[in-house]
Amino acid sequence: MLDDTETNATNETNFRRTAAELNALASKFWPPELTELAAEVSVVPLLLETQDQFLSILNISVPDIENIYKIINLSTLRPNLFLKHLSVLADFGGEKLMRLNREFKSLFPENKLRYFVNGNLHEYTFSELPIKSNLNNDKLGISKSKIFDNFEFDNLLKDVSMILIFGSECENPEVSNLCSTCEIGNYLGRPDELEKFVKQRYIIVSRITNGAKANDLGQIAQDFVKTYIKENLLIENKIVVKNGSLPGVTQTSDDRDSSFDVVVSNGVKYVGIEVSFQVTTNSTIERKSGQARTRYDQAESKGHKIAYVIDGAGNFQRNSALSTICEYSHCTVAFSREELHVLCKFLIGVFKN
Repeated sequence: MLDDTETNATNETNFRRTAAELNALASKFWPPELTELAAEVSVVPLLLETQDQFLSILNISVPDIENIYKIINLSTLRPNLFLKHLSVLADFGGEKLMRLNREFKSLFPENKLRYFVNGNLHEYTFSELPIKSNLNNDKLGISKSKIFDNFEFDNLLKDVSMILIFGSECENPEVSNLCSTCEIGNYLGRPDELEKFVKQRYIIVSRITNGAKANDLGQIAQDFVKTYIKENLLIENKIVVKNGSLPGVTQTSDDRDSSFDVVVSNGVKYVGIEVSFQVTTNSTIERKSGQARTRYDQAESKGHKIAYVIDGAGNFQRNSALSTICEYSHCTVAFSREELHVLCKFLIGVFKN
């Protein structure tokens, strides 16, 4: 925590980073501070963060599939998160899992999965399926509420993973039709093709979820910044609000007050903070860049300050927009606890002067 006795940093130029300086400090991808919060909205950031671990496990050369499960138990990738990767890549979960469990005895009358790999027939004997209760995402630890729990790679997870990996190549055409998207087994032993399949699939998944979730994920980043400031900035008469405004700073088109993601004030001085964390590139940072100079000039004329919390690989692909923001900002930081600590030091300098 910081109070006004803990810093001598009053010169705002200490906090005005260039785009290159900010780039060197950035997290680029969702940091641990946001990953768990983001998973409550969408597991996609978590899957993108761990897809290289997932790929490295499947790319290990082993004599048979059973050895992969031993590797998973020794890795840092939780078994239920490994299963979540399989489920998302196959688009197979929820209702499909429950149907599979309900119809299991007719689909697998001998309690065996017979599947082809490179034209050769293989056989796997199920240990747990079918189960008496519903086979759902919670049961497998792949729901939003369970994805951070530690699940062992038990026989149930193994049974389901075998279907998700090899279902499309099942000898029984009824099963192969039901599980036609469970095709990742086709790429085992072909690392380049496997990586291409996984990354292309996640591009599709990201595009599907980005429109619906981007605003929610942005809200998570804003909430984190607001909470961090409230808990770590110890000044008298502190007011921290989301979607606030700075007195006298308006939209040029209709003179409405300009809205900032987070506003910090002591009732006399005001600091508007804009927050943007974009893993994939979009136009958000361009919009903020287009507003930057006008907002900065208005804030300067009224004695206010403007700060930015900018991060994410997507934002750093828009170097021109990022450079404009850095130029017209009193403080620019990346997204991490260390960087938000710097932001708090800047705020103390503003309010103590």
